[in-house]
Amino acid sequence: MARNVSDSDSVRRQNRGLVLGALRVQGPLSRTALAAGTGLSHASITAITHDLIEQQVIAELEPAERHDSRGRGRPATLVGFNRHVGAAALFEIDVNRARLSLVDYGGILVDRIEAPVTPTTFAESSPSTFLADRLRQLQARNPVKAGVLRRVAISVQGILDRDGQSLKWSPIAHLANKPFALELAETFALPVSLHKRGRLLAEGARWLDPALHDASVATVFVGSTVAMGMTFRGQILGRGDEGATEFGHMNHLPNGALCRCGMRGCIEAYASDYGVLRTAYSVPETTPPAPAVPAQQYEDLIARAEAGDRNASHAFNVAGRAIGFGLSRMMAVFDPSHILIVGPGARAFGLMQTEINAALASALICRVNGLPRVVAYRDEREPVFKGLLMKTLNEIDQTDFATLA
Repeated sequence: MARNVSDSDSVRRQNRGLVLGALRVQGPLSRTALAAGTGLSHASITAITHDLIEQQVIAELEPAERHDSRGRGRPATLVGFNRHVGAAALFEIDVNRARLSLVDYGGILVDRIEAPVTPTTFAESSPSTFLADRLRQLQARNPVKAGVLRRVAISVQGILDRDGQSLKWSPIAHLANKPFALELAETFALPVSLHKRGRLLAEGARWLDPALHDASVATVFVGSTVAMGMTFRGQILGRGDEGATEFGHMNHLPNGALCRCGMRGCIEAYASDYGVLRTAYSVPETTPPAPAVPAQQYEDLIARAEAGDRNASHAFNVAGRAIGFGLSRMMAVFDPSHILIVGPGARAFGLMQTEINAALASALICRVNGLPRVVAYRDEREPVFKGLLMKTLNEIDQTDFATLA
């Protein structure tokens, strides 16, 4: 009997998870569409949606919230997430900034706080104190949403440990090897998760472009750092912190330019904003990288190169060559259908494209199969934020609400 009860509970949780997952991917749906999308019977969908409505996890949408229907007869009643039943706090931390976003359970941005990050930020204030102060500020500004806060998720640059609970190395000064996620969880009595930016890139690209949802894609971030996330037929490659761990720190030229990580010859040392800046101004390659490059300075370099400035153009050529040869090495083991360039560097793609394609053409797989499609993805919705948002909301779906009695 105990085994039968256990099996029944497992099936119930799985079916509820299927319904919540379908709504998360497709948005508000009719019960008929939910049955078709999940493979569950109409009777099961009716029972599950009844329970979820009773528990205020989802709601029947008011007529003004429904999609316009021009069909004959009464339009189908749609169900969607109850935005007010939960909320999540999303931190994005990189070498230049820290941004905290408050989103409701429907995925709508409620409030946002942004602060600059300098090389001394986390020396002057511990990471846990810095994050806690901003989270309290956001809660004070949004007391209603603070009362239903269910998760804190943090996007970081660097290398996580195998269990994904702590940061072992980061280009962000004074952030690694400090238990800020654990301390934040204890302070606010909430689950706190750490996420590597490269994996969020891959997750976000799938959500932002439906055509890529089931594709094999390499998403390359170019900006303050160089990072990569990969999907294979819609699945994020690797588990935990594995899979495209540090594309930017793949060696491009042995004993080459000094990287922010302390090694020499990394792709990032040539292709990141500080690498381009160093090359454009003919600064010796052994010079320690700038701890941060103002966004406007990088934009100015792009404008100079587009206007024909030889030094700036040469710097972006060097960056494109480093990215291209890194991609050609990657393609010896992984052959994606699309390669997306995202981040501030996407605006400089035209300046790097010739060198990227030339480097890719040197790879055997490209000679046989032809060059992959490499495109700049200038989406202001930001793949990293979208990946963090959807990953966190899915965790709430499956962990908090699919398991409700």
